[in-house]
Amino acid sequence: MERPSVRSYSIRGSRITDAQRAAKDAMQALYGIAVEPKKLNMKEIFPTSEKIIMEIGFGMGEATAIIAKNHPNNGYIAVDVHPPGIGKLLARIVEDDLKNLRVIEDDVHVVLPYMFEDESLDGIHLYFPDPWPKKKHNKRRIVNEGFLSLIHAKLKKDGFIHIATDWVPYANFIQEVFAPSELFTGGVIAKPDSRPVTRFEGQGIDKDHQVTDLMYFRK
Repeated sequence: MERPSVRSYSIRGSRITDAQRAAKDAMQALYGIAVEPKKLNMKEIFPTSEKIIMEIGFGMGEATAIIAKNHPNNGYIAVDVHPPGIGKLLARIVEDDLKNLRVIEDDVHVVLPYMFEDESLDGIHLYFPDPWPKKKHNKRRIVNEGFLSLIHAKLKKDGFIHIATDWVPYANFIQEVFAPSELFTGGVIAKPDSRPVTRFEGQGIDKDHQVTDLMYFRK
């Protein structure tokens, strides 16, 4: 399994205590999905789910858990690399008894090519990805031409990616990436009720950050 040469994330807040790590490992054995170079069987993981949605980069998992709780008929797979957030989301799964949510701890650029069959996802959530605002870091932004090709293969026909960002230059950049693509159609949308406002987003709104929602559909 190849590792990406350029990371679209930064290592932050990764310190956890031994007790927290032990609890995380125990929960991960029950509610996590091991990273292995073999394709997952969605029907085995979510036998009764109507749709399978992936969330990429879920932070502390607040919105992820709320969405899974509000939509029990869907199956959700949350992918992230940060141990504290993973531990927190696993705890939310236990607290809310979420049977329809599983967690993968790794980079999505590794997870998607090796673990997911083509046309196996109904949708992807990408909420508040790192905007990498400095020009010299723009190449680290997760949304690029290669990313579009990667997710296009894994989405079902008419499957969607829903993106939210509170950095206007990044919202403009995302539109510029999607505009010439023959793989997707869509653009800016009003915030859907299905996406909850988290504490993180609320803090940004309090600072007058403009939140942009974008929805693109696989052709």
